[in-house]
Amino acid sequence: MDPCSLQIVLYNLGKTKPAFNTFSVTGFTFVLLQITFFEDRNFEVCLCEATTDQPDLRAHLNCCNSAKVETGCWIYECPNYVGHQHCLRKGEYPDYQHWMGFNDSIRSCITTAIQEHSWLQIYERNDFRGGLLEFMDNCPSLQGDFYYKDIQSCNVLEGSWVFYE
Repeated sequence: MDPCSLQIVLYNLGKTKPAFNTFSVTGFTFVLLQITFFEDRNFEVCLCEATTDQPDLRAHLNCCNSAKVETGCWIYECPNYVGHQHCLRKGEYPDYQHWMGFNDSIRSCITTAIQEHSWLQIYERNDFRGGLLEFMDNCPSLQGDFYYKDIQSCNVLEGSWVFYE
């Protein structure tokens, strides 16, 4: 199995001040999520903008050679969030090689809200039982750094987290 074939995105909004654009209306805070796709490199020929998850972009997007990301998103090579996937942070990507893409194919995307602070608890048994490890920063290898081989449950207290198999 490809070591990056399983990726789980976990997030918890509202516990910290977000690191992205927001606006408020009568007590409710809304997050502005946006990615703009361009047909040509260097942001030429705007094709479409996504502010919500898009399971099938084929009607709007034949190819994508550059993108501008306002908050964060996952892009996928195939419709319905299938195929090679890439996590893009806020920024500008003047060609698909800047997001490590294999080609100019983007067929679906999921917008994400990336926060400044993160806090995660992982457990070795179901229902938040057994050994507990807490994280507030990236961990390149649970096995190598903590001799932790099996995660059965987790609790996202703040931020966004991605697990790689």
